[in-house]
Amino acid sequence: MSTVRERSVPREAARRRPPAPSGPARGGGGAGRGSLWPYLLIAPAVLGMLYLLLYPLARAVLISVQDFRLRQLILGDAEFVGLRNYRTLLGDPEFWEVVRRTFVFMAVCVVAIMVLSTLVALMTERLGRVARTVVLSSLVLVWAVPVVAATTVFQWLFHSEFGIVNETLTGLGLDSYEGYTWFAHGGTAFAIVVVLIVWQSVPFAAITLYSALVTVPAELYESARMDGAGGTRVFRSVTFPLVRPIFMLVLSLEVIWTFKAFVQIWVMTRGGPGEATTILPVYAVQTALAGQRYDLGSAASMLTVLLMSGVLVLYFRQLFRQEGEHL
Repeated sequence: MSTVRERSVPREAARRRPPAPSGPARGGGGAGRGSLWPYLLIAPAVLGMLYLLLYPLARAVLISVQDFRLRQLILGDAEFVGLRNYRTLLGDPEFWEVVRRTFVFMAVCVVAIMVLSTLVALMTERLGRVARTVVLSSLVLVWAVPVVAATTVFQWLFHSEFGIVNETLTGLGLDSYEGYTWFAHGGTAFAIVVVLIVWQSVPFAAITLYSALVTVPAELYESARMDGAGGTRVFRSVTFPLVRPIFMLVLSLEVIWTFKAFVQIWVMTRGGPGEATTILPVYAVQTALAGQRYDLGSAASMLTVLLMSGVLVLYFRQLFRQEGEHL
């Protein structure tokens, strides 16, 4: 009887236990309902970002298909004209000359930036701790200089009367550079803008590439050197394949940044002399402000976005195709 009574106690306790819920537990249901809370928290930031990014783009697209000049800017009675503004630009030889100059400018800047930043990153990796700290600190300081301030400094460096460049060249015996007006000649003005863009862009690219180089295992370098590989072969066969994704990312960013360079050119030369430094972003602003043709300026901006997107799409297709072949 005692044995039966002892076994009946758990059965009675089991009967008194509340039944297990047939649906999801209360904690799970609360977590399910609470999973919307993070999205509600970030919703204001996301909506604000979408407004700041998408609204100007949508507004520019709308203006590009309207007859939008100074009168329409004040009164707001713009008339839709379809693709007339785009046809006007695409039929203008000056526009295509600006496109050609933009691609030349982008190619020169990007090639110089990637070559110099790669060399700086490789040099920094081989330096000692103190020298590496000095180099990286210098790169960060250069990177932190405001764009307008750096542009102003370059203007003074190449000033015809008070510039240190003319003074230095004259001191070296090159008397032809005394009072030389660098910004009055198209070739020299273009070269100065390129030097400025490269000088401002190399720090970011070099630091990013350096951070990728330090992830390469040292054992791979030792194995390559034991096999008799030189420095160039080691970089081509060991270093570059491992840092290739970061290298391509930096290359893409530099293409975007140089393609849309505006502030430096506008502050320094405003696209001159003549049109020697006029690239697509500068051309769009000039078109919009010269005759209050905001419609043509918006159309030029949209064509700039399309051209830049096309370059990046072709580049990424080639990149993914090469990665597929390696796999």
